[in-house]
Amino acid sequence: MDLIVRNARIATTPDPPPIDIGIQGGKITALAPNLTAEGPEYDAAGLLVCAGLVETHIHLDKSRIIDRVAPEPGRVPRSMERVAAVKHSFTQEDVYRRAAATLEACIAHGTTRMRTHVELDAGVEMRSFEALEQLRRDYAWAIDVELCVFPQESLTDNPRSDQLIVEALKRGARVVGAAPNYDPDRHAHVQRIFDLAREYDVDIDMHLDSGNAPVDMDIWQVCDLAEKYRLGGRVAVGHGCKYSTMPVADQRGLARRMADAGVALTVLPATDLFMQGRDQEYNVRRGLADVNLMCDCGVNCSISTNNVLNPFTPMGDCSLIRMANMQANVCQISQSAHMRDCFAMLSDRSARLMNLKDYGIALGNPGDIVVIDATSPEQAVAELREPLAVFRRGVRTVTRARTELHRPR
Repeated sequence: MDLIVRNARIATTPDPPPIDIGIQGGKITALAPNLTAEGPEYDAAGLLVCAGLVETHIHLDKSRIIDRVAPEPGRVPRSMERVAAVKHSFTQEDVYRRAAATLEACIAHGTTRMRTHVELDAGVEMRSFEALEQLRRDYAWAIDVELCVFPQESLTDNPRSDQLIVEALKRGARVVGAAPNYDPDRHAHVQRIFDLAREYDVDIDMHLDSGNAPVDMDIWQVCDLAEKYRLGGRVAVGHGCKYSTMPVADQRGLARRMADAGVALTVLPATDLFMQGRDQEYNVRRGLADVNLMCDCGVNCSISTNNVLNPFTPMGDCSLIRMANMQANVCQISQSAHMRDCFAMLSDRSARLMNLKDYGIALGNPGDIVVIDATSPEQAVAELREPLAVFRRGVRTVTRARTELHRPR
């Protein structure tokens, strides 16, 4: 064996006794207790093991620009305008450098798969796309990165964005996204993205329904089109802040509609908490959709990072476990099963959202192993437990030492 991970407590079944994982040629070739094999060993010591955390929604291209944008002007953050004002300064080298710093922080926190959303418009042309394509290749030793291209600054009245998205799809982008909130014709915007997805046979991942009241929601059109074109399981939406403002019975009705259409939901706790409720000066609404409720109704959900150190989220350390902890706190999650599902929204559920067919601790899958300093998924989320070791196809990529107290003798 190239690597044997001993005494691993698998996150999907953490209660049975730990098992050993054998990796040969970059793939998992053996799963058994007390595996009889020879090779380099890592003793997981009964700690939690998963196939890596999965980041379904992040913006590498505009991360780490908080130091170059105008200060927030007050309760109305004008985040998109502040980013747009500096996009002309994005060179390919600049995007690569900033994105690499963010990507390395994600890797250090145990992320092994990622979908990054890439803005395409006249302000940046293809520079961000080209930088992230290079980054994707350069960091393949540690992480699989998938690019989702989308028009942040409108589409129906912005022909250059449409041209750039088509160019990116022709060059191999695997997912197309949308941001209809910023378009004067939201319905045409959504329809065009579905048309492109069908033409180029790619998945869809949209920014959808941010706002402070459950009005003018685009999710109904998305569900209708997903059903019409039989794209269930290939469509995801991110944010969904308006859903949190609906009565619970209506939330359940929406969830059943999404589940029937095969539309997944990603919540983005750091950004949504920072951006929502700006019309209030006190008793500020949270604006964070209850993904546990959605999952209970059959919707596949993920929890993700979104923005890091920019006007939409001027903080962040790229820890997905921190995002799950934040989600659980805000939505007042305490039941063990729901806490465990929050961890699944960083791992197995996220992999399903991205249609990753080779994810998981299973024979024949890549030898991607993350050892987390916990003995259960719920402990990892509740106590913000960090990865101690990460292996990519059987090769170690991350080491983190446990905190040690030096007691007086």
